[in-house]
Amino acid sequence: MTAQESGTTAAGTETLRERLLASLVTARDRTTLLTSCVEDPDLTAQHSPLMSPLVWDLAHIGNQEELWLLRNVGGREAMRPDIDVLYDAFEHPRSERPSLPLLPPEEARKYAAEVRGRALDLLEGADFEGGTGSRLTEAGFAFGMIAQHEQQHDETMLITHQLRTGPAVLTAPAHDPVPPYTGPAEVLVPGGPFTMGTSTEPWALDNERPAHTREVAPYWIDTVPVTNGAYQAFIADGGYDTERWWTPEGWAHVRRNSLKAPLYWRREGTQWLRRRFGVTEVVPPDEPVLHVCWYEADAYARWAGRRLPTEAEWEKAARHDPVSGRSTRYPWGDADPGPEHANLGQRHLSPAPVGSYPVGQSPLGVRQLIGDVWEWTSSDLAPYPGFTAFPYREYSEVFFGPDYKIMRGGSFAVDAVACRGTFRNWDYPIRRQIFAGFRTARSESA
Repeated sequence: MTAQESGTTAAGTETLRERLLASLVTARDRTTLLTSCVEDPDLTAQHSPLMSPLVWDLAHIGNQEELWLLRNVGGREAMRPDIDVLYDAFEHPRSERPSLPLLPPEEARKYAAEVRGRALDLLEGADFEGGTGSRLTEAGFAFGMIAQHEQQHDETMLITHQLRTGPAVLTAPAHDPVPPYTGPAEVLVPGGPFTMGTSTEPWALDNERPAHTREVAPYWIDTVPVTNGAYQAFIADGGYDTERWWTPEGWAHVRRNSLKAPLYWRREGTQWLRRRFGVTEVVPPDEPVLHVCWYEADAYARWAGRRLPTEAEWEKAARHDPVSGRSTRYPWGDADPGPEHANLGQRHLSPAPVGSYPVGQSPLGVRQLIGDVWEWTSSDLAPYPGFTAFPYREYSEVFFGPDYKIMRGGSFAVDAVACRGTFRNWDYPIRRQIFAGFRTARSESA
């Protein structure tokens, strides 16, 4: 049963309640894994000024859950009003958080667990059918928002684990072997209107709303994400030393930071090696390239005689069904993601080889649009026509503008609850620690 089908009947309400419970439990199990696999000194250390200490994320997860579920939905008194300012992401930049009087690990665990116990009690009796409910409780939105928020911080904590030095502490199964991808390099997406965004996805966040019509000219898009092997050809051709492939800002960034390859890569003899969660290995040529910033993605596309897709082009490739003319929730249709559709939820600790998950391809045959790597687009973060901030301006509205570039599709580190065909992510164009890659496009006439 999809989230859209959760009705207002008693049976539908119970199904919704079960779905919310499962989403919250899945998120907390992952949080526990990410914060229990290291000793307390690793939890309180700052492994990079770009990231918070893991113990900050843990208590912040609990604090946001208390704020939105216990206080706003449940009308409860604040449990720890004294710590609100410590865990307000807008009050303190990440680089300053280690100097704050943060809850120590055991206290942070106890606080998050107590909040969760009370939140589950609230969930058991919550009204999702209107009446005494509100927009926060309609279709379980606030509970879904909190599950997404925790999973987003779980991805952030996984990024921190990748940044930390020392031996490997996380493990996951290897990908199933797949034959080398030999299909078409690109797919033609027909021009014309399509429905972008959503007005019906019950847990969609404010920047995904409302649904609206976009007109897109015909274009070609890569069937699969750009691979490590293809990116190595860009490096070998002097890509990082040739100014004409870069925007002025990108070229200045490359020179200033002496960039020569994706983050975590190093050259040893004739091989490229990478460090991945404490393990050094040969860079696999058939995986999507990972840990490149927007400037690097844009430069590669120019070198290849192509460009990054716009956000609308990416979404049309991912959601438009040319037979029915409608936009689906995911490339494969409206069903929730299963393990056969996409590489999600930290089931693996790397992207899958390109050509994987054929069941998850779009009606036009574009593959791996969901999962594996976030995909940079050429678009800035901007509101959709008719945008309304909800439930707070700081989720999206304060980030609108040319400073942030849009990424779409999710990564192997994203849980299905925080990933769908309309989901929008964004970051500064210089960011490389995130699990981002890209695919390229070209106009039909190019």
